[in-house]
Amino acid sequence: MPQAQGRHAAAQPQGRAQQGHGQQFHAQRARPQPSHAQASPAQASRPEAEAGSGDGPGYGPATVAGNTRVTDAQRARLEGRSPIIEPGIQPAALTALLGLLLSVTAAVGSYALLVPLVALQAVTAAGWFRLNGMWPARQGIALAFAGALAADVSLLVADGAPAAILGTLGVWVLLTLVLQLRSHAEPDERMYGLMATVVSAALAIVAAGYLAADADAVSVGAVAVAVAVLVRALPLPTVASVVAALPAAAGAGVVVGAMTGVGSGGAVLGVGAGACALIGHRVASYDYPSRFVHFTAGVALPLAAAAPVVYLLGRALV
Repeated sequence: MPQAQGRHAAAQPQGRAQQGHGQQFHAQRARPQPSHAQASPAQASRPEAEAGSGDGPGYGPATVAGNTRVTDAQRARLEGRSPIIEPGIQPAALTALLGLLLSVTAAVGSYALLVPLVALQAVTAAGWFRLNGMWPARQGIALAFAGALAADVSLLVADGAPAAILGTLGVWVLLTLVLQLRSHAEPDERMYGLMATVVSAALAIVAAGYLAADADAVSVGAVAVAVAVLVRALPLPTVASVVAALPAAAGAGVVVGAMTGVGSGGAVLGVGAGACALIGHRVASYDYPSRFVHFTAGVALPLAAAAPVVYLLGRALV
């Protein structure tokens, strides 16, 4: 008889769980839970997730309102670590490949350079919107990319005059303002969308500076960006990789400068382009593990950020 009563008591919670009535469920939660030392074998065999122990990775204890997952960024902050997640070696390799394409096609001619440049501008427009958490944003991406294409056409028609970039940028800022004024969204959302669209269009349009810059300066600067980003992505401490990336960019500038008309000024051009690439790489670092951000903004921003410096230093050194 005692053994039968024990089996009946052990099976009783299972019978209550199968009934599924709300009052019985709350009655079970109101009873004090036994300690680990007094737990029955049936309770000891339950998984930790069912027991609500909270030992599972990334989750807290059970609550009536539900559990919220602790993100990698939040866990890093709680542990005193940096929540920034850098793009990594694969996006850096794509940046290097795109930089080499810009370098080679610049030596061929403006129309050859246009092919990798358009790809860079498209990835820049899409990456900036996703970096700011705005997705889907097809109209904003299309508007920024259209501005980049307009700047490219203007530069080709104007034979590389930098005024074409400034003119296109002014027109696209005004166009963005008009479109946002017609939006029916909340004021805060309209302001946020306005800023994201203007910055995205500005970055994509400014990247057209590779068409306006001297071809030799583009060859040197693009290779310097490629080398700097690759060195920055190596598995080294942050300070060490940054310190190593700038001399590497300068060395790449010296080597490519000796092969072109830049000469000894390639070191200065390489350092300038490499520094801008590191800034773009840091901006593209994201506090949530989004591969789309890493493979768009992480690829494009180092090259897009270096375009103005390549143009200005190229005019001064070549």
